[in-house]
Amino acid sequence: MNGSTSTERNLGCTTVARMCGAEQIRVAIVTDFPRDPDDPCGGVQSVSSHLVQGLSNLNGLELHVVTEDAACTAPKESLWWKIHIHRLPRRGKHSLTNAIGPGRRQMVRYLKRLAPDVIHAHGEYGLMVKGLSIPRVFTIHGKIYRDTRLSEGRFPRLRSWLWKRIELAGWADQPHVISISPYVREELTGIAKGTIHDIDNPIGERCFNLYRREEPGRIFSAACISPRKNTMMLVRGFAELLKTGVRAKLCLSGTGNRDYVRHVRDYIHREGLEDSIELLGRVSYEVVQKERCRAAVFALVSLEETSPMAIEEAMAAGVPVVASNRCGMPYMVRDGESGFLVDPNDPDDIAGRLRQLLADDELRRSMGAKGREIALDRFHPTKVAARTREVYLRAIHDFQKK
Repeated sequence: MNGSTSTERNLGCTTVARMCGAEQIRVAIVTDFPRDPDDPCGGVQSVSSHLVQGLSNLNGLELHVVTEDAACTAPKESLWWKIHIHRLPRRGKHSLTNAIGPGRRQMVRYLKRLAPDVIHAHGEYGLMVKGLSIPRVFTIHGKIYRDTRLSEGRFPRLRSWLWKRIELAGWADQPHVISISPYVREELTGIAKGTIHDIDNPIGERCFNLYRREEPGRIFSAACISPRKNTMMLVRGFAELLKTGVRAKLCLSGTGNRDYVRHVRDYIHREGLEDSIELLGRVSYEVVQKERCRAAVFALVSLEETSPMAIEEAMAAGVPVVASNRCGMPYMVRDGESGFLVDPNDPDDIAGRLRQLLADDELRRSMGAKGREIALDRFHPTKVAARTREVYLRAIHDFQKK
């Protein structure tokens, strides 16, 4: 959108009044939002639900979540706690064409009527608000073009190339970008033209209040079963662990592509691991929380991650982590302090670090305690929400100066 509407031109006076305390600042959080905020599916939904709950506890904000919902045939508004939830029909069949085509057009029309003082877009929703003449903040949750390259659909390299061209152009357009990891900031160098703010993803407060009853030898991993999450290599590493005589159990929650899941199941059957590996499938958030309470170790050896929520939540619960030594994970896990970083392509390395943790009660305790300490400082929703509100105020202030 090139020109300014009358609503947008008058936005300045309204915003100044709200910033001075006469009214609340109206925030539109444009994101993938769960139907049940207490049972999110995936990282972006988890971040969104935790963030709005944290923001709702702060003064001076009127919160509106705007999301697409495939089950809707017309826009629908509801109230959840003190938060207005706006659900719009999903217009496009594919994520990319929807974000730059019919989904974007619908979103722009809706946001103009809503007239927020500031927009906070997440993930691919950032493409829908590109160019809007309203104070904007954008959080990058992952590099979609890299994830696409590791996907199992048709023509992954071509789709990755298309995503990269459009995604990077979207990043360059955003006046304020929240970087959830130094890994993201590195990627933004030379691309982002706006101001970059370093703020970690928030996790739910209840993650910090779990009652842990660790079961000896229990290893937990919460991730979809896919090549990007490198599930097969984790299973192979676990198989090597068992060969050393360690008694352990690996529990995997999540679903995935049917062919890849079958590939993993075939390996488990071929190696006689049925009694040692449990595939939980798609489970509720409450079940995942219970698994964290039982786990002696949390493991995630993905090939591509930005700042996985599963690691943050394990740290908050005081569970030591074994994670991949690439992408954003080294910025989360302090190797040798809150967990271990491993080569995701080396099953012996994975097995060795798992064995070291399972064999040493004091090491697990100290690493879990250190991880929780880090999580309280970086990932607690109250702290993340306060930092995010400051970015909103900065975005509004900068918009006024134009």
